[in-house]
Amino acid sequence: MESAATMATRMASSPSSSCLSFSPHPGPSPNTKILLPLNGFFLGPRKIKRQLVSRSLRCIRSLNPDSDKTPASSFSCSAVAFSPSQTDDLVPCKLQSLVSEFRSLSEPIDRVKRLLHYASHLPKLPDSARTDSNRVMGCTAQVWLEVKLEADGRMRFAADSDSEITRGFCSCLISLLDGAAAEEVLKLKTEDLAALNVGIPGAERSRVNTWHNVLISMQKRTKALIAEREGKAPFDPFPSLVVNVDGIQAKGSYAEAQARYLSPDEFKVKELVNVLKEKKIGVVAHFYMDPEVQGILTAAQKQWPHIHISDSLVMADSAVKMAKSGCQFITVLGVDFMSENVRAILDQAGFAEVGVYRMSNERISCSLADAASSPAYTNYLEEASHSPPSLHVVYINTSLETKAYAHELVPTITCTSSNVVQTILQAFAQVPDLTVWYGPDSYMGANIKELFQQMTMMTDEEIHEIHPGHNRQSIRSLLPCLHYYQEGTCIVHHLFGHEVVEKINEMYCDAFLTAHFEVPGEMFSLAMEAKRRGMGVVGSTQNILDFIKQRVQDALDRKVNDHLQFVLGTESGMVTSIVAAVRNLLASVESSAGVPKINVEIVFPVSSESITGTSTNASPPMSSVKMGDVVLPVIPGVATGEGCSIHGGCASCPYMKMNSLTSLLNVCHNLPDDKNALSAFRAERFKSRTPHGKAIAEVGCEPILHMRHFQATKKLPEELVDQILHPNSNGMPAL
Repeated sequence: MESAATMATRMASSPSSSCLSFSPHPGPSPNTKILLPLNGFFLGPRKIKRQLVSRSLRCIRSLNPDSDKTPASSFSCSAVAFSPSQTDDLVPCKLQSLVSEFRSLSEPIDRVKRLLHYASHLPKLPDSARTDSNRVMGCTAQVWLEVKLEADGRMRFAADSDSEITRGFCSCLISLLDGAAAEEVLKLKTEDLAALNVGIPGAERSRVNTWHNVLISMQKRTKALIAEREGKAPFDPFPSLVVNVDGIQAKGSYAEAQARYLSPDEFKVKELVNVLKEKKIGVVAHFYMDPEVQGILTAAQKQWPHIHISDSLVMADSAVKMAKSGCQFITVLGVDFMSENVRAILDQAGFAEVGVYRMSNERISCSLADAASSPAYTNYLEEASHSPPSLHVVYINTSLETKAYAHELVPTITCTSSNVVQTILQAFAQVPDLTVWYGPDSYMGANIKELFQQMTMMTDEEIHEIHPGHNRQSIRSLLPCLHYYQEGTCIVHHLFGHEVVEKINEMYCDAFLTAHFEVPGEMFSLAMEAKRRGMGVVGSTQNILDFIKQRVQDALDRKVNDHLQFVLGTESGMVTSIVAAVRNLLASVESSAGVPKINVEIVFPVSSESITGTSTNASPPMSSVKMGDVVLPVIPGVATGEGCSIHGGCASCPYMKMNSLTSLLNVCHNLPDDKNALSAFRAERFKSRTPHGKAIAEVGCEPILHMRHFQATKKLPEELVDQILHPNSNGMPAL
């Protein structure tokens, strides 16, 4: 299906085509088939009959609406009567006229003035229509939109804003789409409006966002009205949690079950804090942690500062800080490669005497870490070793043993989802003729390649903002030299499949969309599109948290009532930290005068096959417990491990859930381990050696240290560059 812009171009280039042009004004009476105004007035049926000489559209040149003397570059439209089947090209025709008008204005200030002129013709919505339910999400200004479906199948739109610039945008969009058939409304794309080139210097991105967000809202509500008229059952909304200063509301049985699942128990919080203080134990936990534990830890942080919840990158750093502050033991709530990293980094920092303990006497695995330990991954690195100069960029979510063995095959640097793009771009900029081999996450690898492919369509200036060492030509050149492993997936992010993406497109296209870099390509593309217009984030768990916090802070700074809706495209345990952060932000301004009412809705994209048949009416009411100044009756995660589906999304990691509160308390109460009861829980140092006889801990830490150097300096360390350019004679890095 061709877009409106494509059709407009085709029509303009056809000698047999003629086109109506227009000035934005209110639509016609629903009792007629009149679609276009003439000089601000609508013609009656008799006048139309006199003017209707043929079924063809005729372009009629008019005077500039701002002057009765200056020839206009724009057009005013003759009004004619059409049956619905005769108006298929009406929207692109009007778009062509609008584009021609704005293109004729060479100065940005003149285009803005024209936009303001159109704003003056937009009728104001009554106060009864300026409701929260009619708000358009994502716009800096307040925008309200009303949408109706007429009996003849035509769409009717009305809009208003507290910004005159935004009113001008709305006026133009309504002129294009008011009275159009639903399919014509759904064809129009933001890219079709780019040729208007309307922006204010320094604020072009927000202008583009306004076009897009208002258009997306028009289309979303159009689809809903069409589905309702056709008697189609609407999509059931995803479950969600709504956070505001008054508390937390759970929507849907899934969310209710998660909210009920576990709330911080005051007595358990006290028990944990007492034992941590008594035995000087620090706790580092991953965002994906078991919900009960996260609730307890979040509350306990107020009384014991040596508790840190973060993504995997920061866990080892936090452990070192705790050791420096006098902690004698570190408990790690995560999968095994995380405790290995903590152990190795503490040793590197000179804290070998500090004990490190896992939360299970069994192996706490990870599908990605397992993929990197497979013979297939070794074969992948063997191929890389035969193509110097090569660099292996390995995801930090792998074992220390994997990092060590890899580094002896190919010079290796670790990365996280938040720094992988910059790491690869810097490597290509710093080392000529480099070949990069990324692994083991196949989705992330494919997403990185897709991101670079999209960059080839950016301007050099836009690319320079991402990385100063690149332009379009350099990005094109690096694409054939970037390889990624194609047999490794995270079992959690794999769940964001087609059903979830389809439902997000249908029901949440106007919401803020967050996605981890590890999600499948379809979800990644959706999130990247949202990111381009300021409505989304793609990155690490910390990137997601920071994005949500910033959008909430922006809403508070605007000091108007708002509803912010975020689709959580990562492991559901992440919501604990999100809710705590949002509550803290809302509480920080709660006592101020004129505080706006901000609702923050966290949406869990859960497949319909992920939801168990729990009766909402039979559910006990959600309770909440206040610990200090944080209330946490949240924490999703699928109760009893049920509900995961290959169709998309329970997003709950079974390995992470092996870190229970019972295990944490058991480990803490048995420290110091004088009776050796915790030997299976201890994160041991690697005593084995690499194939070249070096200590695994020594070699495995080097890629991590290379990453730390890059994080601090934004450059690959000279030692690593030397390993890339001068491998020894058998193809191994010169360690």
